[in-house]
Amino acid sequence: MARVTAVIDIGSNSVRMAVFERTSRFGFHLLHEAKSRVRISENAYKNRGVLQPAAMKRAVAALKDFVNIAHSCKARKILTVATSAVRDAPNRSEFLQKVRSATKLNIRVIDGKTEALLGGIAACNLLGVTDGVTIDIGGGSTEFALIRDGKIIDTMSFNLGTVRLKELFFDQSGGSAAAERFVKESFKQLPESFASRQIIGVGGTLRALSAVIMRQTNYPFEALHGYRFDLTEQKKLLEKITSASDNELKMIGFKPERFDVIREGVLIFGLAAKAINAKEAITSGVGVREGVFVRDLLRNCGERLPHNVQPSLISLLDRFGGDGKRSGWTAQMANELFDLLAPLHKLDESYRSPLITAAKLLGIGSCIDYYSSFEAGYRLALSGLAYGYEHQERLLIASLILSAQKKSLALPMPDEQRFLAFILFVINAINTAQERP
Repeated sequence: MARVTAVIDIGSNSVRMAVFERTSRFGFHLLHEAKSRVRISENAYKNRGVLQPAAMKRAVAALKDFVNIAHSCKARKILTVATSAVRDAPNRSEFLQKVRSATKLNIRVIDGKTEALLGGIAACNLLGVTDGVTIDIGGGSTEFALIRDGKIIDTMSFNLGTVRLKELFFDQSGGSAAAERFVKESFKQLPESFASRQIIGVGGTLRALSAVIMRQTNYPFEALHGYRFDLTEQKKLLEKITSASDNELKMIGFKPERFDVIREGVLIFGLAAKAINAKEAITSGVGVREGVFVRDLLRNCGERLPHNVQPSLISLLDRFGGDGKRSGWTAQMANELFDLLAPLHKLDESYRSPLITAAKLLGIGSCIDYYSSFEAGYRLALSGLAYGYEHQERLLIASLILSAQKKSLALPMPDEQRFLAFILFVINAINTAQERP
């Protein structure tokens, strides 16, 4: 597989690209991301799905820019997929030919169930969920993937999306009520097996909604991927958004570029959550693009990363870990000290994994700033452990690295963190002693 791979997703509302760099067999990280809101489906749903000339021209221009960016990132492979608007278009062959002539890209037009599957693959491997239902709200369609015990059991695709609802309903008088009836009727097709406590939101609607909730609740961590919120607590907000004016949306906290489709997206999301009886929402920062990449990465070994393989951790160690034997030794020492000191710390077993991960990453900061290595390690862990880690675990691991220095042990911190930090301090002291001549 290529060291650098670019994945382009041509959606109904936006064209997006993610560029990934592999650092080893299963280690990789996001190298670059780009988005162009070309709205390829603009006015298509009013015209029997036919892609309009202006929209196709915008899409081709954006794709030419993306190809140039991918080449500047030294991508040796560019995988391109198109979803609802293109697959539904009677003139899709014309569009595909225009793109091929201008960019040499060979676009794979995927059906709804494949789109749902790719979102599910991304969530299973990079969000770390083992049970739940993903919902990917696009401009032209909405996809669901049912996940049980870490496996994708079933998928569903519906021809309803934010742009489609806007043009067919919301832009018409009394359209919001008609749109709600249409969505409710559509979701009656969801099998009872899709009932789930967790709904996993993929796409721009959930990212925008989550960003607003995070600001309103003063959430202390600026990371959308993996953010959770209680649906009951946010019920009034969701209802308010679907009928809000542009000025009200601004007051709520949405950016102007979201005004035209956020009502439709939140309506779909809220009704989907009710249909599956969800109580909690999880925001996924990964979707079709990551699903395409992971599927390509795992093409010879199924669609799931091996057990306990964390690509973000591997990538950090590949790039900043230095001597692999040292990280293995520190992990082993952390594991043994956790057991040895168990009668004193009496910590739950759940603390073992973050301790071992922090031990592996203990020295990564020295590659950035030798004299402030703990602070640099904290920043690297906090930003770099993007895939597969809960927010609380990610914060704990980074905080442990920062507090594993003598001056930090005197600072106020929870008893659990103090015990874990002391273990890392001992390991670091032994390491330092061994390095002295």
